[in-house]
Amino acid sequence: MREEKNTRRSMVHIGFDGRVHKVFRGPKASERFATEVRVLNYLEERGCDFVPRLLYSDPAELKIVTTNCGSKVDLLSDSRTAKLFEELESYGVRHEDPFLRNVTYRASDGRFCIIDFEFATILDESNDAGVVCAAGAVPTGETVVSGVEWSCRTDTGLFRSNNEDAFVALSLNSEGAPLLGQEGKDSLGSSDFIFAVSDGMGGARSGEFASRIAVERITGLLPGYFRSGVGAEKGERLVMNELFEIIHADIGLLGSSYPECRGMGTTLSLCWVMPGRMLVAHVGDSRVYRWRGGEENALRQLTDDDTRVAALLRAGKISEYEARNHPARNMLSKALGAGNQYVVPQVETVELEVGDRFLICSDGVTDGIWESGMMRLMSDGANAAQIVEHAVAQSGRDNATAIVFQID
Repeated sequence: MREEKNTRRSMVHIGFDGRVHKVFRGPKASERFATEVRVLNYLEERGCDFVPRLLYSDPAELKIVTTNCGSKVDLLSDSRTAKLFEELESYGVRHEDPFLRNVTYRASDGRFCIIDFEFATILDESNDAGVVCAAGAVPTGETVVSGVEWSCRTDTGLFRSNNEDAFVALSLNSEGAPLLGQEGKDSLGSSDFIFAVSDGMGGARSGEFASRIAVERITGLLPGYFRSGVGAEKGERLVMNELFEIIHADIGLLGSSYPECRGMGTTLSLCWVMPGRMLVAHVGDSRVYRWRGGEENALRQLTDDDTRVAALLRAGKISEYEARNHPARNMLSKALGAGNQYVVPQVETVELEVGDRFLICSDGVTDGIWESGMMRLMSDGANAAQIVEHAVAQSGRDNATAIVFQID
């Protein structure tokens, strides 16, 4: 662990996982410890998202562990600082040390945050439960998004000799962007997560090249954007537009340079998962679905297929059966590369709730599974392998790729 602060009042270390370890000492250490625990619990209950989240507290050792709210801020106007502490008071807490030394910048979402609540007052004590976490306890709540669990699978299908689909799953943090395994589970907070599926097209093996260019550029470029501090929603949207533009240009350049690659292209559906929300960026006819239990229409397609047939279906001019059997169902109106001059991706922000399940898949999956079948599989908790196996068994005419992830 790295030592961050060592004073008469406290000692603070940053763990290798980014979490903050704080030990209280000196005058009235027990009282300050109890105040910070109580205030952090209070703010978490009220959904305040610009303060640390308490992960662990030990009254015997006067120690707490919290999430990391980023790096200290060296320069911020007095008016902006005052406004930040005023915003805190709207959640029912007054910081008794409202100065820049207690402000940090969280690069993962571009947010100024407030830390160190050992000197703070809950304005309405009658609403304060006053609960101090027991040693080792982790505050939980059904509405608090804290982690993500994922599974990934791809299959060549029954009739293709090569796989033109590609997928990528990686985490983004201050230290890099490690690739994730086919299955796993991790916490949100110190890391964001990227999940994406691309489906290439073109003669010979050029479709494979196109889809792999897409995932390689994601892996190579997004960590740099993340480390540079791009985080506000407007910045994230610009990043997605720029990322898709670069992939489009690279595929186009390769296609114009080699005759065997002429006209090659790819779809791309990408999810950038952050604490509390997710950015969806999309071009083509791969899809992103969300399943949210308890809603009347629990399964919702978040992306629009870029085909003329899909436009007819959205307009209500044809049925799902007619769309699935239409001779032009696989003709894309938009793709990365593929001779298009300009491509602007669909970019949407999705608010996350605990229990949300998402599916990113290529058209080889949707070719084999109707909407009703997709609804059943997602509600039954099927993982990526089960969805791909079902799609191949029902059709298998194309490569099939799926990523399933759930918000915990």
